Amino acid sequence: MFVILGIAGSLRKTSFNRAALRAAQELAPEGSRIDIFEIDGLPGFNQDDEANPPAKVVELKQRIRAADAILFVTPEYNYSVPGVLKNAIDWASRPYGDSAWTGKTVAVMGASVGVLGTTRAQYHLRQMFVFLNMYAVNQPEIMIANAHKHFDEQGNLTDETAKKLIRQLLEELVRFSRKLQSAS
Repeated sequence: MFVILGIAGSLRKTSFNRAALRAAQELAPEGSRIDIFEIDGLPGFNQDDEANPPAKVVELKQRIRAADAILFVTPEYNYSVPGVLKNAIDWASRPYGDSAWTGKTVAVMGASVGVLGTTRAQYHLRQMFVFLNMYAVNQPEIMIANAHKHFDEQGNLTDETAKKLIRQLLEELVRFSRKLQSAS
């Protein structure tokens, strides 16, 4: 079984991004699954604690290392990545030389009530992937704009085009990951 670790960049239980991550779980290619790691409860990163990290951080790093690939599903706050997601990324990258992200394949998508659908947050994540030495799937880009029009009241994704693109993104993530794994 090919395991993708899904991480939502929002803590709000009814967020469109959590709903998009649940939709991705349902759309995962045959032979793969998406496990979700909840980043709520992670303390703020403190370099004083990186040598003896909290249990939740240890679990995060273990789950990242055990996964075949990563899927970030994130909103955009103030033209960038939400602080809680950046915090999780920072914890899992530390201490220096012990980053759980190194060499992982990654895909990113997001949903927003705005018209740009998390464009800037996704580009900032992609910049981080360079330093983290993660291999990003670049296409298709999934930026669900006007999200309130694409999810029903129960949080189900109703947009068939978005579903098709998510399926394609996940298929590409699996294909690209397997290609890199076989080259190793």
